[in-house]
Amino acid sequence: MKREWWHNKVAYQIYPKSFYDSNGDGIGDLKGIISKLDYLKDLGVDIVWLSPIYVSPLADQGYDISDYRDIDPRFGTMDDMDELLKEAHKRGMYILMDLVVNHCSDEHEWFRKACEDPEGRYGKFFYIETVKDGKLPCNWRSYFGGPVWERLPGHEDKYYLHVFHKKQPDLNWENPDLREEVYRMINWWLDRGLDGFRLDAIINIKKALPFRDYPADRDDGLTTVHNMLKEAKGVGVFLREMSDRTFKPHRAFTVGEVFNERPEEIPDFIGEGGYFSSMFDFAETVFGQSEAGWQDNIDITPDDYRNCVFETQKKIADIGFISNIIENHDEPRGVSRYIPEGDQSPESKKLLATVYFLLRGLPWIYQGQELGMENIPVASVDEVDDISSIDAYQVALDAGWSEKDALKLIGKYGRDNARTPFQWDASENAGFTAGKPWLRINPNCREINLETEKADPDSVFHHYKKLIALRKSGEYGDTLVYGELIPYLQERHNVMAYLRKSKEQTLLVLANFQREPQTLPLPGKVKKLLLNNLPDDPQITEEIRLAGYQAVVLELSRE
Repeated sequence: MKREWWHNKVAYQIYPKSFYDSNGDGIGDLKGIISKLDYLKDLGVDIVWLSPIYVSPLADQGYDISDYRDIDPRFGTMDDMDELLKEAHKRGMYILMDLVVNHCSDEHEWFRKACEDPEGRYGKFFYIETVKDGKLPCNWRSYFGGPVWERLPGHEDKYYLHVFHKKQPDLNWENPDLREEVYRMINWWLDRGLDGFRLDAIINIKKALPFRDYPADRDDGLTTVHNMLKEAKGVGVFLREMSDRTFKPHRAFTVGEVFNERPEEIPDFIGEGGYFSSMFDFAETVFGQSEAGWQDNIDITPDDYRNCVFETQKKIADIGFISNIIENHDEPRGVSRYIPEGDQSPESKKLLATVYFLLRGLPWIYQGQELGMENIPVASVDEVDDISSIDAYQVALDAGWSEKDALKLIGKYGRDNARTPFQWDASENAGFTAGKPWLRINPNCREINLETEKADPDSVFHHYKKLIALRKSGEYGDTLVYGELIPYLQERHNVMAYLRKSKEQTLLVLANFQREPQTLPLPGKVKKLLLNNLPDDPQITEEIRLAGYQAVVLELSRE
């Protein structure tokens, strides 16, 4: 594998609306991010991805963009963005923006002009179909529920495609004119000094055409869009062209949100000369998901989590660099998802941090993850902002679930869990804003917050700092970045263990993923204990006795 500048870095995702509010309006902003760059630098962060800050009506919290070349006034100005780039670069940090080009907002100038003249230039930027006798072109269900077709404003017989929200019309990538506009926009940002992009929902840009129905999978007569994506061929043609025209000339860093990739396509995505620098691992994220709705999801166990992670590691091997996560803005909090219910504690959170962070690939931290932030309780659907949660709630009710149990599903899987404001301190609004926060503050901010954890050397926060320092260390960094990953004790219940091996070193990451202690065999003689998530060191002979939720990193002798 060719070595790249970003391989030994640590990446961090900011959800700007919830990170830090500098002006007291209850919404996080760019000046707030600028004011916290030193915090991120001290943590050890190199690459920062910002969820969308473009002009948007926020139907889907900024993933519905009405102007790709301007900053939404809620977040600041273009001058603020330029200042952020300048200040980040001054600190040796890199800034990524979200690239959302499967769709735009229905308030974008392109779509407004398409409504005025569906047969004209901008009408061809979208999928607009004439509907006769009320028969829609296909029976696909949007990701947020309901048909993917919506009546085109001002036209009784025409409908437009939206695989997400109805205010997010899909862009027609089959049209080279549309692609040229997108490439001009991307280069405009990169020429301005942006360091790269995270590519949102990028596989969706290729549709299986012509439109057709698939077997219905719910009582609504509709079918998941994934059935279409399985048949869509040729997305690589678009991705190669985009990469060659924009990313590669600028040496930009890119990470793709890629679902449903075929194994044979992985070298094309992230191999040498691939479309992207990296792509996220979603194997454990999608585990147990049901097309019937959240009410049919299967909970992931520690063994399931381990097997998903190792499956990805085996699949990627030396092809390229995967991006490892436990949460993001679209998922519940990782500690509430991957640690069995009721077992969330500083110790178990540090265990989860250890086993994911030291995998082969690029480690990503989502804001607040470094504190061990958890899901937020939901007492009423009126408290919920997330449109996908509201749809899932209704689907559960329609399936016969009670309101109480449907609310529990939102509390378990909803996207608001990750979008609650960052917990800077134990004050009323967690130090996030002097005003009224746009979304509820998690009441556990009294215990889980940066100020408290900074003062506690055994906190989750300080454990993340230790993990980052270990991965970047001169002594062990090369092994943790480039060393082979070899699963160990993979058949042992509630154990996650693996070797990171290079020519010079063999490191062992070993974790007891349960409350009860376990005594485990060692694959060799221990030279040094590098990291331990508990105050007391374990007993080590030819075996090691780990307490409940204990995780250690060991250097093994070369003998």
